[in-house]
Amino acid sequence: MGMAVGTAGQTAVKSEPNVVPMIDIMLVLLIIFMIVTPLISAGFKATMPKGANLDPDPEKDNEVVLGIDDRGNYFIDARPVQASALEDQLRSRYENRSEDKILYLKADNQLQYGKVQDAVEIARKAGVRVIAAVTDRNKSVLADFAGTEKKKEGK
Repeated sequence: MGMAVGTAGQTAVKSEPNVVPMIDIMLVLLIIFMIVTPLISAGFKATMPKGANLDPDPEKDNEVVLGIDDRGNYFIDARPVQASALEDQLRSRYENRSEDKILYLKADNQLQYGKVQDAVEIARKAGVRVIAAVTDRNKSVLADFAGTEKKKEGK
């Protein structure tokens, strides 16, 4: 609130609101929305990372691997499973385990992320405690690494 100085030392309260701070906030919000709106409409594409220094570690007998192909079909240990029976299948595998409730997840890189999220939610309901994403080797990184190693050996 501002004060107006009158004549002979008299002061009176202004009846006008101070809108400058409100205008500043509105301009900042306008700039934020101008930047964020194109990013939201462009969408977000999530891809699984590929590793260069991965040790080959084949699945063991007691490990459960959930695979999802590019059409959204589920596979437990490379055997097809109907989406409606996935929770029951996982629950039957994990209900007798006291520890080591780990599910290894392999999903096609062209699959929509919503399908992966659905599988994660189903697995959580079935009693899975840890979900580990399985990645593939990045062949281009490995080729670059092999070329660098050959150059080092040649020196």
